[in-house]
Amino acid sequence: MNRLKFRRVAAIAAGTLIGLAGIASVAGPAMAHHPEPSGTYCAAPDGKITVNWTVGNSETDLEGTITKLVSTVPGDFTGALALNATLPKKGDGPLTGTQARTFTGALPELKLTVEARWERGDRIITEERTVTAQPAGDCALAESPSPSAPTTSPEPTRSPEAAASPSTSGSPSATPSSPSATTPSGPEEPVFRLEETCDEMTFIVENPAKGIPFTATFTTEKGVTKKFESTPGRTSSVTFDAYQGLKVTVSYDVVEGSETIEYNQPRNCDKGEGGGLPVTGAATGGIAAGAVVLLAAGAILFVVARRRRVRFTA
Repeated sequence: MNRLKFRRVAAIAAGTLIGLAGIASVAGPAMAHHPEPSGTYCAAPDGKITVNWTVGNSETDLEGTITKLVSTVPGDFTGALALNATLPKKGDGPLTGTQARTFTGALPELKLTVEARWERGDRIITEERTVTAQPAGDCALAESPSPSAPTTSPEPTRSPEAAASPSTSGSPSATPSSPSATTPSGPEEPVFRLEETCDEMTFIVENPAKGIPFTATFTTEKGVTKKFESTPGRTSSVTFDAYQGLKVTVSYDVVEGSETIEYNQPRNCDKGEGGGLPVTGAATGGIAAGAVVLLAAGAILFVVARRRRVRFTA
């Protein structure tokens, strides 16, 4: 009898473990596709500011595409970072770009807004993030290690005039000191995400804890309007049923102007029946179906064990 009880308990435990493991695998969190921007800047003695931007990819198995690139630094980018550039997979190296500008007066916030897009199966994910460049000291100090080979020839030049020249960098250092005040302490930027499936178009805004409250309004080309109040520390979203020709105009009460976004149907929608749940959050339908199947498997194991017990005692 003791052996029989052990078999019965083992069968029930196995069924339960299978069910729990299946639910955990089905209910695992969805991947969050996003660009990973960062930036640093330095100031030259003549007041010229050089900003180095870097944009990485959150995904290790899927390339993205840069769909928006807006900088508060006027001028073009030098380097691989550009609009419509392919964002390499994580581990294959980020995209880098450099901007240089001589500012007069107070140095503005040096910000870069990057939007990237991924297409994974029957889902298109587009996310926008904004980053502020951080100070990296004096550009002359950054460049000085590279000309280390000709150290003997510049030595004489440094003693008479160049010794005074670094002290002159004290005057432009007033320029980089002002940006340090503008860099961190302001409100954090929200994260904007657009998820397009075969049958839905979902707009998501993640407002950071140090963000500002605002109202977002979404209006389709047919006049259907939805809105939400975005508060710091919370994520808000709004969803529209997708169809060919859907256009949504987005506006915010804290900035002027609006933006119209057209629905793009994922390519894999033609291969199946369509559908698909938003990426964020658990797939509850899949969880329920998986749980029923796996719990049924556990029940079968229980019945088998019980039948064995009957035969054993007969």
